[in-house]
Amino acid sequence: MSTRLTEMLQLEHPLIMAPMFLVSNVAMVQEGMRCGVAGCIPALNYRTIEELRAAARELKAAKAEIGKGAFGFNLIVNKSNPKAQSQLEALCEEGCDFIITSLGSPETTIEHAHRVGIKVFCDVTDLRFAQKVEGLGGDALIAVNNEAGGHRGELSPEALIKLLKQHCKLPVISAGGVGNKAEMDRMLAYGADGVSVGSPFIASLEAPITDAYKQACVDFGAQDIVLTERISGTPCTVINTPYVQKVGTRSPWIERVLNKNRRLKKWVKMFRFYIGMKATEVAAQQVTYKTVWVAGPSIQHTKKVEPVKAIIQRMVG
Repeated sequence: MSTRLTEMLQLEHPLIMAPMFLVSNVAMVQEGMRCGVAGCIPALNYRTIEELRAAARELKAAKAEIGKGAFGFNLIVNKSNPKAQSQLEALCEEGCDFIITSLGSPETTIEHAHRVGIKVFCDVTDLRFAQKVEGLGGDALIAVNNEAGGHRGELSPEALIKLLKQHCKLPVISAGGVGNKAEMDRMLAYGADGVSVGSPFIASLEAPITDAYKQACVDFGAQDIVLTERISGTPCTVINTPYVQKVGTRSPWIERVLNKNRRLKKWVKMFRFYIGMKATEVAAQQVTYKTVWVAGPSIQHTKKVEPVKAIIQRMVG
């Protein structure tokens, strides 16, 4: 299948394995490249810049050996990520096929990445930000809709894809609501140039997380996904476990009050982001009663834990 995304990254299928905090890793992306798709890893999955550099080098070598597919990294580009600049510098020095930006302005990323031939795709949830990305010279739009896992948008896949295709010239990669081939075909029929798929890959053999997290994606479905503010301060989709039900999904009242103060808001969000990421890390790597598992409604189609290759085959047929 040929689309603007496959042409841009030289892929066999218009599919990006979406970056997932603590879930995505080199092994998953390598399997994706063997299947002719692209894979992306959050830079924040690496504690040090040297670890990030090592991952980029390993994937570059793997791509040269495999001879197809593409790999990239995801950067959180707002003030909640104090490592953003050093991560960007490392990726530009080591090289990758693309960078996906999230939660902030991509201007600096676009400027630096383009100097070394790296493409920049940007998460957007509405037309206003999409047009800003286009004006800054971004290479593609990651259209995050209201069926996405993690931080999601407000518009339906159809509405967002058609809105962006009508008013923007950049390729549109739909993010959210794809768990099988029929749903992928639906996004392409709406006009998307490709899809970004995350949650179905949580329950993969290659994912470096607990069996309990993987099994939860098998046992729970779309009706079990809720939005919580307790991870990053911004609504994020999680599986509605007993612990999530116990603590609730709204930020603590003191945070809601402090968020109204313009001077303190930035620091409050940084604190909430740090606390939320730590809680997510614990849940992904060990079983405790404080279980916060990030996932989207597309786990509806996850019936068993299986290899990345089999999950991709479910998407592309």
